[in-house]
Amino acid sequence: MKLLTPVIALLLVGLIANSAFVVPEGQSALVLQFGRIVGSGSAAAEYAPGLHYKLPLIQQVVRYDRRILNLEAQPERYFTTEKKAVNVDFYVKWRIADPAAYYRSFGADPNQTLANQRLAPIIKDALRFEFTARTLNDLIASARSDITEHVREQANQATQDKLGIHVVDVRIKRIEFPDEVLASVYKRMSAERNRLANEQRSNGQEEAAKIEADADRQVQVIKAEAERDAQEARGQGDAKAAEIYAAAYGKDADFYAFYRSLQAYRDAFKNGSVILVDPKSEFMRYFDASKGEGGK
Repeated sequence: MKLLTPVIALLLVGLIANSAFVVPEGQSALVLQFGRIVGSGSAAAEYAPGLHYKLPLIQQVVRYDRRILNLEAQPERYFTTEKKAVNVDFYVKWRIADPAAYYRSFGADPNQTLANQRLAPIIKDALRFEFTARTLNDLIASARSDITEHVREQANQATQDKLGIHVVDVRIKRIEFPDEVLASVYKRMSAERNRLANEQRSNGQEEAAKIEADADRQVQVIKAEAERDAQEARGQGDAKAAEIYAAAYGKDADFYAFYRSLQAYRDAFKNGSVILVDPKSEFMRYFDASKGEGGK
């Protein structure tokens, strides 16, 4: 009797310890009874982080990681619309969205091995569909974001309800071209850069021609305005000179006539030329020194 009491106490402690279980942060748990999920089909089937209880010995606990998990796949070869081969290296971020559906699909699967093996071909098929619908030039340019978005949507349609997996993100790390494709890719890229360079040069020449034409127009306008101002200034100067000459002629007409004759003599004889003129002509009247009266 003395030995039976401690044994019973130890059995009770063991049963109590076996009935309690802890779900760590970042995980969730399912309780199984004879291989079936307790509370299947209800929100109570999934146990959140914390301390919980179960029937000892009869029920078992299966824990799942609810954090974002990673799938690293081997590079896969795909073909574009032009039947050009490309090697694609990608990775997938996913998490367990429905532990009950996940258990029915993969069982306990503690290391997510079965889930990754099932998810990889789904992603690869979606990628193959996207790559075969695009040209090589689209892949080189800016089609990666569209591809990954479409692949994520297609993968979630295939996995979220049936497998309990939600694909968070799909990313293409690298697109490598086989040796037989590299030459054509470089040629295409070179042609594209040459086209852009020629376009820039053409735009520059067009802008230069516009600037030069505008400068020539402004030069012509400035010259015309300057010539106009010069003509106006010359006209005003001539008018002022005529006015001064007229005023001077009105004060002393004889002196003005004498001064103009002196200018004419200077212009006529400045080069030592010989001219024949009648001494009695009006032109020579100031040379008649004998009269001493300036031709009067």
